[in-house]
Amino acid sequence: MLDLIFCGTPQFAVPTLERLLASGFRVKLVVTQPDRPSGRGMELTPSPVRRTALALDLPVIQPDKIKHNDEFRVRLQQIAPEAIIVVGYGRIIPQWMIDLPPLGNINLHASLLPKYRGAAPIQWAIAMGEQVTGVTTMRINAGLDTGDILQQVEEPIRPEDTATTLAQRLALAGAQLMIATLAGLKSGAITPQPQDDTKATLAPILKREDGQIDFARTAIDTWNRLRGLQPWPGAFTKFRGKMLHIHAASPAPEATAVPAARFVVENDRLLLGFANQTALDIHALQVEGKKRMTARDFINGYRPKSEEVLGI
Repeated sequence: MLDLIFCGTPQFAVPTLERLLASGFRVKLVVTQPDRPSGRGMELTPSPVRRTALALDLPVIQPDKIKHNDEFRVRLQQIAPEAIIVVGYGRIIPQWMIDLPPLGNINLHASLLPKYRGAAPIQWAIAMGEQVTGVTTMRINAGLDTGDILQQVEEPIRPEDTATTLAQRLALAGAQLMIATLAGLKSGAITPQPQDDTKATLAPILKREDGQIDFARTAIDTWNRLRGLQPWPGAFTKFRGKMLHIHAASPAPEATAVPAARFVVENDRLLLGFANQTALDIHALQVEGKKRMTARDFINGYRPKSEEVLGI
């Protein structure tokens, strides 16, 4: 089996780390981001990868920087890994790391490259209405997710999927794919394939304003963004001068005509109108300063009127 260094930070990377160990690969070092403040108390919280590595009794380091870090560089050179595995590490891999292992730096990316290069491929694949996505193993080069493709596996996007549920399946599929990729590289069975840059799309890091509801979009477009931009920034607008978050919804039947940016109440159903006479059936929502509530509780508590315009 191969001697590896593993670089990763989020929960998405954990199944790959666990699978490498279970498959007999020798993980000589785990590299993850420094602990970050989290929660109401802003206490320093270790990354999911660090917690997993400690539970597996693996050596862990958390360098603040890696490009110009002589101590870090010497440690990796002393290990002399045959490959470096990178899954959601959150740092740009410097050229000296790229050049270090004979099998390269192998990255697991949560899209079917060259589509959705960038920091948020799972979120944007759903938000853009894709029906199929997947995972890709590739060799890291100096570009942003532009390295040669090693292997890919497709995964359907289900109507009920959010970025959270899809990420869980892709993480498991990616862990299995990484094992197959390393075996193929070791045996020489894999021929790296250059990406077609003309087919590339981007999945930039999410910003808070990405979650602001645009009533010029159709209900389907908004529903896709609502599902994709979970758990943050979500989908929000203004109602009676306060922030209103939509947590769960589904497209209403096409025959349902609701004016854009307005609520219509039909019995216990709460409909919200969008462009082209489309609407969402709202299931769960939250008014600023209040707890999450069902549509029925919102109707009973706020009694929304059809002439009220949202977003202002």
